Amino acid sequence: MKKKLLSALLSVAMVSALLAGCGSKTTDVVETPTEPTTDAVVEADADATVDAGSGKVYMLNFKPETDDVWQELAATYTEQTGVKVTVLTAADGQYATTLQAEMAKSEAPTIFNLGSATDAKTWNEYTYDLKDSELYGHLTDKSLAIENDGKVAAVANCYECYGIIYNKTILEQYCTVEGAVISSVDEINSFDTLKAVCEDINSRVDEINEALGTELTGAFASSGLDSGSSWRFSGHLAGIALYYEFLADGVDLTAGEAEIKGTYLDNFKNVWDLYTNTSSASKATLASGTYNAEQEFGMGEAVFYQNGDWEYAAFGNEENGYLVTTDDIGMMPIYMGVDDATQGLAVGTENHWAVNAKAPQEDIDSTLAFLNWVITSDEGRDAITNKMGLSAPFDTFTGDFASKNKLAAAVNEYAAAGRTSVAWSFNATPNVDDWRADVVAGLVEYTCNGGDWEAVRTAFVDGWATQWALAHEE
Repeated sequence: MKKKLLSALLSVAMVSALLAGCGSKTTDVVETPTEPTTDAVVEADADATVDAGSGKVYMLNFKPETDDVWQELAATYTEQTGVKVTVLTAADGQYATTLQAEMAKSEAPTIFNLGSATDAKTWNEYTYDLKDSELYGHLTDKSLAIENDGKVAAVANCYECYGIIYNKTILEQYCTVEGAVISSVDEINSFDTLKAVCEDINSRVDEINEALGTELTGAFASSGLDSGSSWRFSGHLAGIALYYEFLADGVDLTAGEAEIKGTYLDNFKNVWDLYTNTSSASKATLASGTYNAEQEFGMGEAVFYQNGDWEYAAFGNEENGYLVTTDDIGMMPIYMGVDDATQGLAVGTENHWAVNAKAPQEDIDSTLAFLNWVITSDEGRDAITNKMGLSAPFDTFTGDFASKNKLAAAVNEYAAAGRTSVAWSFNATPNVDDWRADVVAGLVEYTCNGGDWEAVRTAFVDGWATQWALAHEE
């Protein structure tokens, strides 16, 4: 199979169904031990009966940070039904290559992820039509499905948003410190104001710590350029620059085009410089993999941290030992100085469940039953909402299983204030892993090695054209 675009395409018209997920962790195949029984039946807690069937289920999970929960769910389902469920989680940035390798095997995944309509075209012969499935029937907004070749090729399982997570408790205290450049957190509504606040905090961090009793080391948490962190910048930060370029040029915001100009790369640079200049992390060692931005923020060492609503669960988990809790945090847009007055959070998803049409029918039937159980049973809904920290776009997630994610709720707050959500334009990235790797290499050259920003521009613009041509080879 020729190397194709395996990224994501999404409309952001629906902001009321917000969810979460992204992260970094590498795992291996973990198989549940029980062999399948014949035509097992389990009662779903949403007044539904799941006919588990006589096949087996093999899920290739896209989201590394959810692996532990999926392994637990697989074991629970097998215990209840006897149906064997295997979960393999691809390493960070390796989903495309892992999917190609696994689909070539005789025992291929029965559940896999599609990020976009382009992916659906690439994997068309492998996508089972979900239009008559209970999974699709429970979808609250049918626009959240990917349609291709006259069939429902995949169904979104979550929505996400990202921006700059901030410690509102510390920021509110900072506003009371003599000489603070703002008197209210609400005043941070532009890049210039954010920059002024960060530079002020960073320049007199010892004074602020003494006044507030905090233990800050800098304004921003570290911006690691290792594989476990760099996607935040080569994907998410780059996505803001792509969004504004596509918007200005009248290009489909999530489909992109063959060539880009890098119109807003200077804005990208300004934000990146802000991150790295107002952090205690050594620029020379950002690619070393020795930094943990989540922990720095969680221990109250930084006020700002670029990431997404999937981080909400981490700060609500007492086992992490963080000083920062979900009551302390908020999220603001990644202001780039382009259209700050109307910019909201970046909203989208690259997570859609597809079912392997080439699997034996009994495995397809058992796979559909498993997915329906996940979105209707108490065990499945609790795992999605409470353990993974997500909210799901299905009508079964109500009451105790509605999203409790306050970061996700910020999308609606910005929308109600007249802000426009930013489409996930990075989903249009051709050969996403390779393009991002080149951009990261440029950032390493510029930031860690004292090189010129031109290395980033070349990777961003020229690299895009190269990868687009490769991805669209016939």
